[in-house]
Amino acid sequence: MHLVFEMTFTGTPAGELLERELDQENFALRAETEPLYGEFPDKGSLEYITQVVAGVAEHSAELEEIISQYARGWRLKRIDRVAAAILRVCVYEILYLPDVPNGAAINEAVEIAKGYVDDDVVKFINGILGSFVRDRFPETQGEG
Repeated sequence: MHLVFEMTFTGTPAGELLERELDQENFALRAETEPLYGEFPDKGSLEYITQVVAGVAEHSAELEEIISQYARGWRLKRIDRVAAAILRVCVYEILYLPDVPNGAAINEAVEIAKGYVDDDVVKFINGILGSFVRDRFPETQGEG
């Protein structure tokens, strides 16, 4: 989520951002202020991070269209930037990572959001993602 936020906020191309940020030295520097960066990702986590960041960049127009459609009454530019990054990652996971159950993707997005945004925004994120999954993937209801 952090890298997707940075990519969309700064306009840095995905490949450049990944090369710079998935470096052990840069990771260690971030760890000084962000506990999340305390341990460098293993090979599987690096592959996941790379796939998500590159995928969000590649499918940005589609993801933004979906978010805008389900954020009834809200333009994407008005949505909190952290919330928008969380939404982009989760919608990408739902659409393009079949190994991640929809319910698990939504639950993870909500849990991450709780650490960064207020309760109303967390509910907003949950509502958008829930509506999206119910509309687009009704056959997955009850999965988790």
